[in-house]
Amino acid sequence: MKFAIMESVMTPGGHEIDYDRILVEELQALGHEVAFYVPEGHAFCHEYGVPVHTLSGAGVSYGSIRGIRKWGLAIKREWRRRGWYHQLLEAAKRREFDAVIFPSATYRYLRGLRKSRLLQSPVPLLFLIHGLTPDEAGRLQEQAQQVAAYPMVRIGVQTFAPEAFAGKGESNISYFPPPSYLPRDIQPQPLRLAPAELKLGFFGQYRREKKLDEFLELYLSCQFSRPVNLLVQGATANDADAADFERLIAQYKDQPGLEFLHQPLIGKDWQAALDSVDVLMMPYGAPRYRYHTSAMLSNAIGHQRPVIISDIVNPEVLRQFPIGEVFPNGDWGALRQVMERFVNEYDSKAAGYAAALDEAYAWYAPRRLAAAIVEMAQKGAALRA
Repeated sequence: MKFAIMESVMTPGGHEIDYDRILVEELQALGHEVAFYVPEGHAFCHEYGVPVHTLSGAGVSYGSIRGIRKWGLAIKREWRRRGWYHQLLEAAKRREFDAVIFPSATYRYLRGLRKSRLLQSPVPLLFLIHGLTPDEAGRLQEQAQQVAAYPMVRIGVQTFAPEAFAGKGESNISYFPPPSYLPRDIQPQPLRLAPAELKLGFFGQYRREKKLDEFLELYLSCQFSRPVNLLVQGATANDADAADFERLIAQYKDQPGLEFLHQPLIGKDWQAALDSVDVLMMPYGAPRYRYHTSAMLSNAIGHQRPVIISDIVNPEVLRQFPIGEVFPNGDWGALRQVMERFVNEYDSKAAGYAAALDEAYAWYAPRRLAAAIVEMAQKGAALRA
């Protein structure tokens, strides 16, 4: 099959880049062709090595804008999206592709679709949604009902908890596991089973409300029976957060067993940083990660690194695959006990973590995502026939 990927994210981060790589490389590995369709002026942060087709009409962003101007830009963006949909429809009629993938779909995409002639597409339209809460599931099912009369519209939800939605969705909704993120640009190192010094890694965007001070004090108060080091990476999005992270770096610069990295990491740099540690720390958990898929957890599985993780972050994964240790979200005393036990008993449990990571990777392999997308497209094509 020939797949078109409609990519319109204006400022993609590492997650979006890696996800598009999965789509391209894994679909190609299954014997399919892939091409991108992007708005006018779209800039890629990675060379995917496939054809790129430009749709007239530039993207519209209003992330930091408020008031009437934001409302006006929102309307403009909806009109632009309808224009892209119309152009995709014409390309579909010319049989430039056999199916269209919308890799980071939201309810706005489906709402705009209902007002577009793209509903009459002669090829399957595959809208991929990254995670879903039960409340969101109800709204999605309403959206799915609105387009149920159009068999080419297929909705795919990637979730760590498909059983939470089993039997509750419309026939045009599919549920499947999210993919693991692989270190595709480096030669990854296997998990060290008995390192002389155990290296922990805490990665992600830093915001002042994360209470990193409390976590660092907790880490420094732990009683470890072996050499251990913690790498804290922070990417900051504004001057206030950047200044606060620099404050922490200055405050803890003389503490042994603690190092900081204040910069965003994408692509090869991100992969190398994850590969440099033995364990990934995930000590926070926003309520939405009970159901929304955690890209950090998917990175841990793909990079074959065990985790210390809050129990609110995709708990189904650790229940099925013991790839690390879990603590009750927000319970700092429990986190301290878990960290001490994990570090001090690591050598005796590392082989078990490695085996569980192998099993988890087989279940959440990127190839399975590609296969699920192909199955969605084939269902749509069969209905058309």
